[in-house]
Amino acid sequence: MRSRIPRQQAQWPQAQAARGADDDAGLGPELAEVVAGARRRVVRGGDRHIDTAHLLHSLLESDPEVRAAFGEGATVARLLGYLVQRSIGYGLRWQGSVEESGALPVVEGASGFSPLAAVCVERARERAARRGDGVVRGTDLLAALVAEPRARAVEVVRRAGVEPGEVGRGVDAGAGG
Repeated sequence: MRSRIPRQQAQWPQAQAARGADDDAGLGPELAEVVAGARRRVVRGGDRHIDTAHLLHSLLESDPEVRAAFGEGATVARLLGYLVQRSIGYGLRWQGSVEESGALPVVEGASGFSPLAAVCVERARERAARRGDGVVRGTDLLAALVAEPRARAVEVVRRAGVEPGEVGRGVDAGAGG
């Protein structure tokens, strides 16, 4: 039986820009689902790019090590609550704007990402390379996100009552530096 509801194609510019982001990210299969989840949020929210808050949201939902980096208790629930509210609350001021990388160089080949999210993805790759693993983990991306003071992810983390630097230090201690 055919549905009476017509199928709609994603024709919005943000959907087109974000469509290949998980392929372009170079994060490997472990984080492909994280980027895919962020891309779905971009399309649903009518945003222009995958930003650092989209990435944080997907990391929290999919990676137990990332959730553990925020400790025990209600912190993760508070974080997820703020992230869910972004489309109906304080995040509305983000719509229509691009998360800029400021003085940081823009990363080429990271289509679909905000300039700052692309920089954070590159830093996560570098962190994995320094570790000698070559596989980018969720905690690598988390450490890169919370290390960037201009990131929307940092704003969310602070609003949840967490100091981003503490999260980064905790990730570093857990990964052996």
